[in-house]
Amino acid sequence: MTKVLFVCMGNICRSPTAEGVFQDMVLQAGLDDVIMVDSAGTHGYHLGEAPDPRTRAAARKRGYDLSELRARQIAPDDFAKFDYILAMDWDNLSALQQLCPKAYLHKLQLLMRFATEHDEATVPDPYYGGPESFETVLNFVEDACAGLLEVARKRSLQFAAA
Repeated sequence: MTKVLFVCMGNICRSPTAEGVFQDMVLQAGLDDVIMVDSAGTHGYHLGEAPDPRTRAAARKRGYDLSELRARQIAPDDFAKFDYILAMDWDNLSALQQLCPKAYLHKLQLLMRFATEHDEATVPDPYYGGPESFETVLNFVEDACAGLLEVARKRSLQFAAA
């Protein structure tokens, strides 16, 4: 099984968006038996909370249901458990690098590394922006998750053949 963890600061905007989008893509591809998806925050500001209402509304317009997701903070065992730990921006990548045992540093990357349509390196934080900020997040996340799905699909097939 390939395990993917999306990470932003509070786990109420960008990372739950990525979790919901990627989970939907995984289900549509029929890969839910070989790809596991989760999200977390580098900080515990919103533990147990649902995603931001603006995040849920923007996602809902595109057919993604984030209502069951709840914020959590990254845990020490996440570094061993997940194959891909994907940060939304440089600050959260840096925070992850500080927390991560050296043996697992290779698992840390920026989500936008998998994008094919957008050249930006990071997914901008929409929290203090207007509705268009949440649409931008979805545009970036959908693009990057589509690229990630191909990588995860190939990885899963390689392990299944082994």
